[in-house]
Amino acid sequence: MNQGKYVFSQIVTFLPTRIFDRCVSSFQGDKWVKHFTCWNQLMCMMFGQLSNRDSLRDLLVCLTAHKTKHYHLGFGKNISRSNLAEANEKRDCQIFEMYAYELIAEAQKVCLSNVDFDKSITGNVYAFDSTTIDLCLNVFWWATFRRAKGAIKLHTLLDIRTAIPVFMHITPASVHDVNGLDFINYEQGGYYILDRGYIDFDRMATIDKHDSYFVIRSKANLSFDRVSAQKPDKNSGILCDQRIKLKGALSLEKYEKEFRRIKFYDSEQKRSYVFLSLLSD
Repeated sequence: MNQGKYVFSQIVTFLPTRIFDRCVSSFQGDKWVKHFTCWNQLMCMMFGQLSNRDSLRDLLVCLTAHKTKHYHLGFGKNISRSNLAEANEKRDCQIFEMYAYELIAEAQKVCLSNVDFDKSITGNVYAFDSTTIDLCLNVFWWATFRRAKGAIKLHTLLDIRTAIPVFMHITPASVHDVNGLDFINYEQGGYYILDRGYIDFDRMATIDKHDSYFVIRSKANLSFDRVSAQKPDKNSGILCDQRIKLKGALSLEKYEKEFRRIKFYDSEQKRSYVFLSLLSD
């Protein structure tokens, strides 16, 4: 018979408990708690996620089947659907948010040492996009999207170097993708890669004000004047390299600086892309 640690317990050993204790203390999460602590709550929810449970009831059925192993798995005692639901409802979610950011920072340190990336880029490079997650409207009645369909929208900021999400924000599915830019804390010197659905010159100006940079796909109907152009390196796929300025009083009022406009041909996809970015100093 196996006398070693369970697989779940071995996974948990990688979690820094001292950091979690500090997060709990910051929000007094374990104040007046006798048995079911924040750590026990975290272990139960992690187990439910890793075992692909569909609901709290489903999770409790699974936990009950392992009742003799609760201590060794870190679940604590007196686990019930009511006290787990109460903990999820009443305990400050910022405890787990703070802990998640601490873990992300630790993971980035580990991954960065093993990543071969262009050393000439000094700032961090991020890609931002959103996806719509369909939900059953009968169960998630609050996630109204269409008449007979429920959904939410997940906005995600991905660190390109480490492939680790550093920021996620959930909104109703009806919220336009571009509104997700309002929730990002822009990093000075950081680079943000965006699709053309995020073109909004007010928000581009906001990125510029934070001394950050963006690279965004251009729309086909973009109205601009060419200021100058330089000879492109067609061997690298660049078809044109221009300095442009927006046309129209309204567009110039939102963003009056010049852009760099690059047309690039992707030989693998056999299609062309047009990108806009800030001019380098």
